[in-house]
Amino acid sequence: MSEPSSANSDASGRPARGAPITLSPLPPLRAFLVGVHDLETDSEEARELIEELGELARTLGMEVTGQLLVRLREPHPRYLVGSGKADEICALARNADAEVIIFDDSLSPAQQRNWEKLAGSLPVIDREEVILDIFAKRAHTREAILQVGLARAQYDLPRLKRRWIHLSRQRGARGGMGGRGEGEQQIEIDARLVKHQIVKLRQELAAVSRHRAVQRCRRQRRALPLAAIVGYTNAGKSCLLNRLTRAEVLVENKLFATLDPTVRRLRLGGNQELLLADTVGFIRKLPHQLVEAFKSTLEEVAGADFLLEILDITSAEVDAHHDTTTAVLREIGAERRPVITVFNKIDQVTDPLLLQRFRRRFRDAVFISARTGTGLEVLEERLAAQVAQGLRRVSLLLPHLRGDLLAQLHRAGRVLEEKFTEAGAEVVAEAPLSLLPALEPYQHQPPPAAEPEDGE
Repeated sequence: MSEPSSANSDASGRPARGAPITLSPLPPLRAFLVGVHDLETDSEEARELIEELGELARTLGMEVTGQLLVRLREPHPRYLVGSGKADEICALARNADAEVIIFDDSLSPAQQRNWEKLAGSLPVIDREEVILDIFAKRAHTREAILQVGLARAQYDLPRLKRRWIHLSRQRGARGGMGGRGEGEQQIEIDARLVKHQIVKLRQELAAVSRHRAVQRCRRQRRALPLAAIVGYTNAGKSCLLNRLTRAEVLVENKLFATLDPTVRRLRLGGNQELLLADTVGFIRKLPHQLVEAFKSTLEEVAGADFLLEILDITSAEVDAHHDTTTAVLREIGAERRPVITVFNKIDQVTDPLLLQRFRRRFRDAVFISARTGTGLEVLEERLAAQVAQGLRRVSLLLPHLRGDLLAQLHRAGRVLEEKFTEAGAEVVAEAPLSLLPALEPYQHQPPPAAEPEDGE
């Protein structure tokens, strides 16, 4: 749906030859939504998905003027739906004064071309394109812009023919037999440009990934455990990070308000410290291109010692949100990480029986309000207990010159006994697993107590 920007255009309005295609987010439009589900899909779930699609459209500034749920026995290759239903959708969209038709299911490039021939002046896009445009709108840092740019280029490459269909209508082949129309030549030029852009973006993201790996190594040398906050978009992850660590991360009641990971330090009871990482929110039918492009960001999740899964208890689709989070964690290889389940927004629950039902179903979960602070003391206790599970008891004799290791033990572990002697610091402590290799040379066993001599 996003058209080439005019910055690189010639007088005809199309991009100049050799100029890279730059795509901009969708302008505000009146949208008609179409949800498609098969016979095995629950009707309630289908309604929830099309409502979520409406929320995505409104996040882009669109106005939803109508919607339709279509139930299919099997998808049709030409339009996804049958030709009769396709004509009906076009008529309903025009009657609703819509300017764009949005499908909740993914459309193939060929299906999009068929739809736009059928719909005429009405652009037809899918959920993936809407999510990509939201990410493009939210991207501010260089890393996020690179990630969204890569996902966008991968999505658009097979759809270039759709972008240039007006050229093939304008001019036919020339130059005799075997000649090619200008439109075909421009498509080939742009395909090469987009492929080159994809290679370049991947190289730049690889450099970003190496930089992140350096940052992670530095954090590991500090021996502080890392917990990643994960969950469905708009569940309150950034609000929780701000409340716990007094950070100033952007908090908005919008989808995908956070694209860039933020890591902050949290001081727990007993002088322990923990690193908390806020991450991009998940959503159902998240485009694979985005998961792939955001791998460097999501590595923060895969490399965490444990996870905090934040769920919005007020959402009617909370179970589906949990399933989506689990699926994304599985895709990035983080499904085996220990998880603390946290239900947020309990201050907005008006039915006390609902809260009781969730407490019975999820006995190990923590129930909080990140906005008011309710339940955060319990959450911090659970965090401290989880950190303690990753500690191992050690007895050490640390030379005076290794005061840095003693300081790290105080920050990331628990010092149980501490005695300074001429040889160094005799320490009994519970140390994090990441610090054990550095402590290995200083493992110390105190001499056994002298046994009494015979006759005494």
